[in-house]
Amino acid sequence: MAGGVALDVRGVSKVYRRGRLEVVALREVSFRLEAGSALAIMGPSGAGKTTLLNILAGLDTPTRGEVWIAGERLDALDAEAATIFRRRHIGFVFQFFNLLPTLTAAENVGLPLLAERLSRREVTARAHAALAQVGLADRADHRPDELSGGEQQRVAIARALVLRPRLVLADEPTGNLDSQTGRQIVGLLRALVTEHGIALLAVTHSEAVADACDRVLEIQDGAIRPACA
Repeated sequence: MAGGVALDVRGVSKVYRRGRLEVVALREVSFRLEAGSALAIMGPSGAGKTTLLNILAGLDTPTRGEVWIAGERLDALDAEAATIFRRRHIGFVFQFFNLLPTLTAAENVGLPLLAERLSRREVTARAHAALAQVGLADRADHRPDELSGGEQQRVAIARALVLRPRLVLADEPTGNLDSQTGRQIVGLLRALVTEHGIALLAVTHSEAVADACDRVLEIQDGAIRPACA
């Protein structure tokens, strides 16, 4: 995967209006993230981390500012185009895994591929290849309740990578794991970023996750703290 700027956030602000009341969730947030590097976003509850993550995922739009991913302005896309772009270029890793309990690991990983009109054989092959990348080649036919928490998170990471995205957004990726398993997941994410040239942005309270990233930005009251920018 080519290098360069994977994510460019330019002066993003978000204001919610509730009647006459204005709630400022983000204030002129700007930063860049290079391909092949990892960035941690930290801050207290209510600081604006979730709002920022939703905007970067194309699930919300900024009141002001621009979000560029791999040279495409995400916030300028209409809903249909944003959905297609998100599916093809952004991977997601969640705290609670978000696996469908009735599907096997391979079937969960293959879900993002179904909308791409690939053959069943290709979906299966790419899902198994993604599971092999995260060390779960022998667990492809197991359902989530037959997997440990760490294994479920590895399945979620494989699902995030199966379409070879430019950017992976991770929301508290170790928050539902014990410390030892969390360290293993951090190491895996770090290795995948380096190996595949993916840009990783992790929203986290974990110092272990932050330490594994190339940079850490702190958000407070919707703004990046100057000392950390």
